[in-house]
Amino acid sequence: MTTIPDPAQAHQPRAGATIISGPWPSYTQFKGFPERERWTIYELAKAGRQAMEDSGFEMAESYDAFVRRITEELDL
Repeated sequence: MTTIPDPAQAHQPRAGATIISGPWPSYTQFKGFPERERWTIYELAKAGRQAMEDSGFEMAESYDAFVRRITEELDL
């Protein structure tokens, strides 16, 4: 579990939100795909996360950490 050193940065969940803590799918298996396909997978990953958030789920992984992880895994 990741600890947050500054309590002011602690995540404040929305009332009634279900927090999804993972495990998250890994996209490293797509690293060898052509760049165009990797960008498509990146957009699908973002759309999937957005759909879950729109349904009332809240992710334990921040959006910035999510984007950083996906771009590293897809080598974008």
